[in-house]
Amino acid sequence: MRLLTLKSNGSSVVRLLSDFTSLFFPEHCLGCSSGLVKGEDILCTSCILNLPKTDYHFMEGNPVEEKFLGRLPLKHAWAYLKFRKTGIVQHLLHQLKYNNQPEVGIRIGKIFGKELNDLSRAREFDLIVPVPLHPARLRNRGYNQSAKFAEGLSESLGIPFRDGISIRLQNSKTQTKKTKTERWENVKQVFDIKNTEAVKGKRILLVDDVITTGATLEACGQQLLMAGCSELSIACIAEAQ
Repeated sequence: MRLLTLKSNGSSVVRLLSDFTSLFFPEHCLGCSSGLVKGEDILCTSCILNLPKTDYHFMEGNPVEEKFLGRLPLKHAWAYLKFRKTGIVQHLLHQLKYNNQPEVGIRIGKIFGKELNDLSRAREFDLIVPVPLHPARLRNRGYNQSAKFAEGLSESLGIPFRDGISIRLQNSKTQTKKTKTERWENVKQVFDIKNTEAVKGKRILLVDDVITTGATLEACGQQLLMAGCSELSIACIAEAQ
């Protein structure tokens, strides 16, 4: 009885300390910096409700699908959010890629995954594969931001994700400010598939953080198709225009 009492008192103390800490050192929303309330995680409810969504996952022939017409045979192609300079999506992606906030990618993946799950999309995929980082860039950042998005999607959809199936052979230069042709030349021989058996016959959802021209996803996707995946789809956090 005394042991149970001590355990009960210990739990009460932990909750009390947690509430005290939250009162004076509240966790903040990574979107707007306001304090998070109980039940909120990483992003406040207001930021989630006001995310600039594309709704492409409701559309056949959406703008991302059109980017790949004649370039890559895809089942689906989506970008969840609209990227605009100085907007919340740019801010969140900066947090994810440069401010050591991998949980941003996981959280957005969970939110988008729930929406896809509500549309019964989970049954359409066997495996989620993130676009890889070069090992040097991975060491510098500490994580692959696309893999964090894949992790969140995986949790909501109940589909496994595998980071490391696709590998980046060259540490290609940043795609920023390159033309469409320059982007393709920059990545066309960058990717390879390390484990073809893990891909063969699988319906793959290939994911990345941002899509602009689609050159990176096209190059990576072609390797997955050559390795024998039965069906390829694409999902990105955001579309930049």
